[in-house]
Amino acid sequence: MGLLDGQRAVVTGGASGIGAATARRMHEEGASIAIVDIDDAAGVAIAASVDGRAFTADVSDPDACAAAINAAAEALGGMSILFNNAGVGAARPLHEYSDRAWAKLIGVNLAGTFHGIRAAVPLMRESGGCIVNHASVSGVRPTRFEGPYSAAKAGVISLTMDAALEYAPAIRVNCVSPGLIETPLTAGVLGDESLRAAVDAATPMARVGSADDVANAVVFLASPLASYITGHNLVVDGGSYLPNAQADAILRQFGM
Repeated sequence: MGLLDGQRAVVTGGASGIGAATARRMHEEGASIAIVDIDDAAGVAIAASVDGRAFTADVSDPDACAAAINAAAEALGGMSILFNNAGVGAARPLHEYSDRAWAKLIGVNLAGTFHGIRAAVPLMRESGGCIVNHASVSGVRPTRFEGPYSAAKAGVISLTMDAALEYAPAIRVNCVSPGLIETPLTAGVLGDESLRAAVDAATPMARVGSADDVANAVVFLASPLASYITGHNLVVDGGSYLPNAQADAILRQFGM
């Protein structure tokens, strides 16, 4: 018996990385799956691997996002879980972001999450359900060169808490905030052995996270095990958020 037996889950950005890993874990736990992604071919492939359905949409487009989520719910015979996962990132000094780049990062990461919530709520209010949003540790504390992304993810955390207040008890709303996770998007950075070793050494758990680490957290939040948890931001970063740079600098002076 799986944790999500009988559940009907929609995963945005489910064609790769954390979204694909979560779709697979949800399927393993008994859920029926629908993938919503801008990459049609990859979405179809992942959906086929989990006996699911695929729908194409850019979540920053409110009409396209709503249409895809409604179509997915209809195909599944309802929707009890939404994982708002679709996202994009960038890294450059704040003053070098163009209006277009800013709009894309906010449009996909923050507005896309809002569009997903807005589409899902009418489908869940009668029967109940759970929404999990993909935030980031960059939304909890700043990361240099990720200003618009960090701002968007901080907004996702705030939006999560607001939605949890508004829609309880029928709908639980939580978010996950991953740290650095090994996915196709981070392969270029983590493929450098010396850099990978430095990152591993700087992480209390001594390794970079995997997409499955995040997927497991999402499945937990969507499952009955988390039935009394709402409005929570679950950080999944191997403890990388914990170090106190100032205290560590002092302790190093004492050889500690």
